[in-house]
Amino acid sequence: PLRYISKFREFVKHEAEKNKSQWKTMGPAKVAMPSPNDFLQKHSKEPKLEPKKKEQSGKKLLPLSVPRRTYRPVIQVEKNFINKNAVAVIKGTPKKPRPFCVDTRQGDKYLLEPSGLVPKYIKKKNYGVTPKYVTRRNEEMKREEEEYQARILEQLKKKAMKTLSDEERTDILQALKKNWEEINHAFQGLPVLTDTRYKKMHKEELELKLKQLEHDIAAIEKHKSIYIANV
Repeated sequence: PLRYISKFREFVKHEAEKNKSQWKTMGPAKVAMPSPNDFLQKHSKEPKLEPKKKEQSGKKLLPLSVPRRTYRPVIQVEKNFINKNAVAVIKGTPKKPRPFCVDTRQGDKYLLEPSGLVPKYIKKKNYGVTPKYVTRRNEEMKREEEEYQARILEQLKKKAMKTLSDEERTDILQALKKNWEEINHAFQGLPVLTDTRYKKMHKEELELKLKQLEHDIAAIEKHKSIYIANV
């Protein structure tokens, strides 16, 4: 039997080739193989410059310029550096010798000024003078203390409190110290052996009183101004 051939064969071939370009193909593109005679040569890819134009042999020369009568050529005078240096040394002021310090018998020496042996620091103008920042800080602390005292006085006036005078403060301090001496004398007279409960309680009581008195004495000695509320 004859092979089947579709009646749409031509139509399909026409539609397939309608939108087909040369580079749209199956498999590798058909490119002409390079000729072996066209091999890469040296400097063949460098840009080629235009050849230089040969200078014309019949080029006109510039007219010669004649100098004027007032022209004076510049004559270079050779300098004698030896004489110049000699004159500079004769007229120059001599350099002051730099003080050295020799510390070994072999003659090892070093500059005296940066060695620290020269008393530079005590010869400064501001040596022994209180720095400005310390003075400024002391003034600020004094002003803050005055403001604090003024604020405390205002609060005391509002709360109806009175300030303890120096005489009263001294009397109270002396009374506390006298009381401490008495209790300390009693504490020193306790027996070494505390074998009963009463002795232990009495010893603890005296220790608490001594600690309280020491705390009160330290508080009064530390604070110059003491305020008492009117009860």
